[in-house]
Amino acid sequence: MGLLEPVPVRPPSKKLRFGIIIVIAVAVTYAVFAAVLPKLLWYPIYYHSEWSTIHKFLNSVSDNDLQRAYQIWKPVPSYTYDRFLEDWGPEGYYGPVKSYNVKDTDHPSGCACVDIAVQVSPYNPFPEKDDFVKQAKTKEFKLRVEYKDQSIGFPLD
Repeated sequence: MGLLEPVPVRPPSKKLRFGIIIVIAVAVTYAVFAAVLPKLLWYPIYYHSEWSTIHKFLNSVSDNDLQRAYQIWKPVPSYTYDRFLEDWGPEGYYGPVKSYNVKDTDHPSGCACVDIAVQVSPYNPFPEKDDFVKQAKTKEFKLRVEYKDQSIGFPLD
């Protein structure tokens, strides 16, 4: 190639065009999934602090640190520690809790709260679905977490 010869003209690269198409396709796919399945994509982000509160509470109960669990619960004055132990203590209605499974969330209308479905088991690790003997002792219920102060309670309905 000489000094006065023109530089060969190359066609524009397709990499940039391909990259833009991929980014647009991913964004459109995410938007479609977000519209069709909002619970799958949005709820884990939106209710993260409430899920975290429930996990902290159930970890404390399963570790038998019931004083800490009672503090996380943030009870009303009428729900004394003795009543808490009747529910969550080793001999309580829900106890002993050795493992748990947080299942699903529900936002009741007209409430600044979220209801979280929970399963608790007296066995560690949490029993498999096909272990019917251990699953029979698993209890399933909902706990309500208030947005404003992350206090936990039982839904009234």
